[in-house]
Amino acid sequence: MAEDYYQVLGVARSASDAELKKAHRKLSKDNHPDSKPNDKAAAEKFKQVQEAYSVLSDTEKRQKYDRFGHAAFEGGRGGGSPFNGGQVDLGDLFGGGGGSFDFGDLFGGGGGGRRATRARKGQDAETTIDIPFNTAAEGGSYGLTVNTTGQPQQLTARIPAGVDTGSVIRLSGQGHPGAGGGPNGDLLVKIRVAAHPYFRRDGANLLVDVPVSMTEAALGAKVDVPTLSEGLVTVTVPAGSASGTRLRLRGKGIINRKTNEPGDLYAILQIVVPKALDDRSRELLQEFAELHPENLREDRW
Repeated sequence: MAEDYYQVLGVARSASDAELKKAHRKLSKDNHPDSKPNDKAAAEKFKQVQEAYSVLSDTEKRQKYDRFGHAAFEGGRGGGSPFNGGQVDLGDLFGGGGGSFDFGDLFGGGGGGRRATRARKGQDAETTIDIPFNTAAEGGSYGLTVNTTGQPQQLTARIPAGVDTGSVIRLSGQGHPGAGGGPNGDLLVKIRVAAHPYFRRDGANLLVDVPVSMTEAALGAKVDVPTLSEGLVTVTVPAGSASGTRLRLRGKGIINRKTNEPGDLYAILQIVVPKALDDRSRELLQEFAELHPENLREDRW
């Protein structure tokens, strides 16, 4: 004796169309041959589910089934098989408008009895490059070699002005290949900036130590200071400058990537004491010390 269609779908006889559709979708997915290959019990259950739903989802057929049971579709009384000659149209269940249904919508691929691969984007790849200080500060291009597709590729990364160590540049479509015809992933290029012989960074500002003599610091002087892109510029050292004094050169730093405005360059004075003195220089310094006998540490500790 054929199993009751309501029991096949696991719903009550009063089940709504939405409840029938939900039950049918779940049972179809759980017992589909793509999900359980070579499982005869699942294949039989799958067939029963389609048969039950083909009747109960049709208002007229459901009324006949509720009144006469399976006899409604056996020969004379109901008029033929509920499968309409062995073909089941599930398009209405999953939003289709035609006479065919692709179970790939349930299992991530096409039909035909095999699971096809849904198109999806490839994974992103990562690499790290070491770039010169000036390239990071002023921008430019940098060549690199990667192997994300099974063979080496020569790429060129555009370096925006103002990047620093830890910055990441995304090269779209240069990552691992996609699946099922999907697009490639991206390549994430991590930046590592090489040190400069004398410049240091403080955000968008540049710092450079400028050695000055005792007399230049004491009497004042004009000295040359290097810049990143304009060569040497002359700045004035105020008389009485101490070691560590900062002279600001506005707008001669690095581009701030958030504001697109340049930072400043700070020339930091470093007083250099001569390591060796001739007799005359020593006499002059001793005379100077006698003229200025103050104790600089007296009020400090």
